[in-house]
Amino acid sequence: MPTEIKIAMVARPNLYEVPGGDTVQIVETAKALVALGVKVDIILNGKITNENYSLIHFFNIIDPEDILGHVYKCTIPFVVSTIYVDYREYDKEHRSDAIGKLSQFLARDTVEYFKTLAKYILKNEKISTTRFFLKGHRGSIQYILKQAAALLPNSQNEYKRLEKDYGISKNYFVIPNAINVKLFKPTEIHDRDIVLCVARIEGQKNQLNVIRALKDTSYKVIFIGSASPNQQQYYAQCKAEATSNMVFINNLPQIELLNYYSKAKVHILASWFETTGLSNLEAGAMGCNLVIGDRGDVRDYFEDLVTYCEPNDLQAIKKAVDEAWHSETTPHLQSKIFNTFTWEEAAKKTLHAYETILKR
Repeated sequence: MPTEIKIAMVARPNLYEVPGGDTVQIVETAKALVALGVKVDIILNGKITNENYSLIHFFNIIDPEDILGHVYKCTIPFVVSTIYVDYREYDKEHRSDAIGKLSQFLARDTVEYFKTLAKYILKNEKISTTRFFLKGHRGSIQYILKQAAALLPNSQNEYKRLEKDYGISKNYFVIPNAINVKLFKPTEIHDRDIVLCVARIEGQKNQLNVIRALKDTSYKVIFIGSASPNQQQYYAQCKAEATSNMVFINNLPQIELLNYYSKAKVHILASWFETTGLSNLEAGAMGCNLVIGDRGDVRDYFEDLVTYCEPNDLQAIKKAVDEAWHSETTPHLQSKIFNTFTWEEAAKKTLHAYETILKR
């Protein structure tokens, strides 16, 4: 095994232009790995010179068009942080556009294929190889999974879902998402008077149903996040239906979120699907009570320490917020986050995965 480990982290091309949870995961993991002596380059576009690296680390298996071309050229091992988000329910049940209509009678992978094709043709978005269109979305994911040295899902449940959906068993290492413990700390502020939602504004995050559930209530509701380029209509609808007790703030750097987390009694992320929801971890660490949509992998992180809600039930969302608002802060949630979900721990587990693979 080489004495020096150098990693190429390959992420989606718009990682910084359209920031999301994966942006934080990649940047924070890279910083924590560097602190452990690993050399890391984050690559968004361009060629990867294989001989310059020990191993390649890809992210987001749901966007195989960004990965596939690099895999064909790989002469060194690679791993994939899968971040396997499932858009099926939202696309099928709650979209009224062409994608929503296609989702009524086409398989999920076929719908994702058409999404990519539309972005490629209509928006001139780049992909790593046109071979994606021959392999298809499902075939591309299966090819990447088969070629990978290991998978790095964010939870055990995420791996189980991926294995079930694509019929491929792989060597894997669970690398939980995490927080920056130097930034997010418990606060002694007691005049908490906010219901907060920190997330990119998009249908999958379900801000619109939160607005409908909490409109004209006594709660002061603050939404922090910018809309994805293809979610401007959704953002406009959210603003149109919001009432006077609601405020929208564009995406903020993490350090500027501290003031809002510290004043929020409740943080809500009633998403149709989350692998984690990084803002849930950050808010929980800061002493917020959490209301979380009961979909995805969130129970692997939060167990019974939060209040869950049905994303499509406005009364259930309101009831969950009421319950969280009138509950005491859960010290067990904070201690679990600080003991388990830190970027230092995530980096140690990631480095262990790298070393195990390179020893082979």
